[in-house]
Amino acid sequence: MTTLPEQPLDDIAAPAETRKTRDWLLLGISLGYFMVLLDTTVVVVALPAIAEEFHASVDSLQWISNGYTLTFAALLLTAGALSDRLGAKQLFLYSSGAFALVSAISIAAPNTLSLVVLRGLLGLFGAGLLPTSMALFVNSYPDPGKRARAMGVWAAITGVALAAGPLIGGVLTDTLGWRAIFAVNVPVAALSIAITAKKAPATVPKRDRGLDLPGQLTGIACLGLLTYGLIAGGESGFGDPVVLSTLAAAVVMGIAFVVVERSRRGDVMLPMSLFGSSTFSAGLLAGLLVNFGLSGAMFVLSLFFQTVDHASAMKTGLLFLPLTLPTAFNGSNAGKLVAKIGPRIPATIGFVLMGAGTLLQVPFMHTSASQIGSMAGLLLLGFGISFAMPSLISAVISSVPKHHAGIGGGALNAARQSGAVLGVAILGVVIGSGDGSQHYGLAMGIAGALLLVGALVVAGFVGRRAPGTEK
Repeated sequence: MTTLPEQPLDDIAAPAETRKTRDWLLLGISLGYFMVLLDTTVVVVALPAIAEEFHASVDSLQWISNGYTLTFAALLLTAGALSDRLGAKQLFLYSSGAFALVSAISIAAPNTLSLVVLRGLLGLFGAGLLPTSMALFVNSYPDPGKRARAMGVWAAITGVALAAGPLIGGVLTDTLGWRAIFAVNVPVAALSIAITAKKAPATVPKRDRGLDLPGQLTGIACLGLLTYGLIAGGESGFGDPVVLSTLAAAVVMGIAFVVVERSRRGDVMLPMSLFGSSTFSAGLLAGLLVNFGLSGAMFVLSLFFQTVDHASAMKTGLLFLPLTLPTAFNGSNAGKLVAKIGPRIPATIGFVLMGAGTLLQVPFMHTSASQIGSMAGLLLLGFGISFAMPSLISAVISSVPKHHAGIGGGALNAARQSGAVLGVAILGVVIGSGDGSQHYGLAMGIAGALLLVGALVVAGFVGRRAPGTEK
């Protein structure tokens, strides 16, 4: 649960100076989350270059990608409690500074293991930026309509980071080397810190706010064991006793997490009562499916373009450009649409477009295929993201009580990042199961099918009200 200041900025007849301050704050917190999302995708295009320098295997590349998203997903909800204890503004500034420092150290990573560890640290400090930015953001826009439009702008800025990562990574990898991708974070963090330190409202720390350690430990164990089991299964086979034991332990830890959260009193990391809202429950599942499809597809396509199609890192980044363009300008339009008609229809449209764009890749997963078709699919995928993301954020945040806004935002993004971890792990297993390019097509088919399942989930459940649970 993230503390919100007691007196939010008033959206009604707000003076020009207040609106200007709020706009600057929106930029500052968007830049903070910009670099967090940038690091989820900027490394994708650089993976073949990293593999060449460190002689890394596919499973090592999966850990370089997942080391970041794993710690980010696992610690998001605890970061919400720390936000209460330290104050949202304070934790945002601390996390931004630490993120920049670890990014600078990552430039000199000497081997695969050190890079995986540093990526894990980046995920840890990145987790501190999300619930704090959401708390500051929600408080600055208390009116749901204006909040939805502002979230569209926020989604556009951060969506550019998610989609532009491959382009930035490709250009830097081919011109300055893969190590340069970590240098981008430093000036972005500095600008975010400068704006937020001056414009963000002060938040009073709640020293009596406890940390749900049992929930945190079981949650981390579940996600970590599941990821390790999936990656190890791709290398050793899923009949291997160690792999089976690891996956079984992940299931046990998942059950233990639910039991702990249901039975715990007081400071709970994820109140089970929130799942009484169909919108909240469906929103988390949909968020997981979004990032499963997106991150998994980007991982697969990056390796396909460079190892099967023999494209350079820069060309690979350019091939991802159609994914970037819609997220750069359509997010704000999607936010306005959500404010006018609600999140269900825009989210459904987004998932259908994402599924269609991903499935469109399947016929082009061979060496003689035209890249035009693949780019057309990426354009559809980009439009889908630009509709789905602001819709899901608005739906989930609006479905929980205001004092649980931090938990709601943290839970959604924990689900999304868990989906990213699973997407890279599972689709990495699929493409690593053989040498033929047909395995790349199979992986994209799985991602596309799951995104269409997401369309059914949001169409059927997002926006439905349960008495006393949704606002």
